[in-house]
Amino acid sequence: MLFRSFPLRAVLPVCLSVGLAAPAWARDSITWMEAVMPPYLIQDGVNKGQGYGDVITRIIQEELAEYEHEEMVTNVTRHFYKFKQGEKVCSVGLFRSPEREEFMYFSLPSFLTLPAVIIIKKKSLPQFGGHTTVRLADVLNNKNMTIGLSKDRSFGACTDEILDNHRGENNLLEITGQELSLNLFKMLMKGRLDGIIGLPEEVLYQAEQLGIRDQVMTLTIEENQTGYDSWLSAVGCAKTPWGKAVIDKVNAVLIKERPTERYRAAYERWLDPNAIEQYRRVYRDVFLKQTP
Repeated sequence: MLFRSFPLRAVLPVCLSVGLAAPAWARDSITWMEAVMPPYLIQDGVNKGQGYGDVITRIIQEELAEYEHEEMVTNVTRHFYKFKQGEKVCSVGLFRSPEREEFMYFSLPSFLTLPAVIIIKKKSLPQFGGHTTVRLADVLNNKNMTIGLSKDRSFGACTDEILDNHRGENNLLEITGQELSLNLFKMLMKGRLDGIIGLPEEVLYQAEQLGIRDQVMTLTIEENQTGYDSWLSAVGCAKTPWGKAVIDKVNAVLIKERPTERYRAAYERWLDPNAIEQYRRVYRDVFLKQTP
């Protein structure tokens, strides 16, 4: 015989104690949900791990050393499924919205980013009236143009409200999957889209990666210029007691770290030099004054 037999009643208490007791060294874990959206998060290439979201995630992870930290790369739709299921998941930079607050807790603002723009080919400027500032509502009312964006992505309350009024229309194309920014850019350059809604730093990054920096430009969205709501995003965690406890700890980290040079430089690295002065002013006067 390969195994000795023992009286069941002698073994059972030991088995139960092993099954029920957690190891003293076991730590709680956080899974940080990521999407392929450089330069926010960069998973490959020479700049791997140097996106501004990567840097801020590391800062938070370093400060929350009592947790095990993991990253999961998947599309935005899959992110929200996990949040809604109440899993132990967080994301480092999300815009708040009433819909999201039903299944997420949010920290104080973790990012100050320039607001969303419309990205176009330079030669298409006459289609948009020849102006570098446009009303998004007017653009979407023009059924002769098709605008693309990432499905389930938020760009702040004002922009989201306009988009919600046009969702389901043929000239507003929402795509999902990996490599969202890159795929949208390719569709733009092939003429399948007339414009993309995205963040300005995405333009610089993707255009340089594709070698088309001199072929594209951004249009300022007029509705984004009335306040700073669309500039601010936050850490989000699942709306559970666990998520609330993590957010409370994240807030303490943000209060400590946001004033530092390392924190601010995470995003500044990806800005056009001409935008840095304005960015620092808003960072000082608006971002750092945000409290829980």
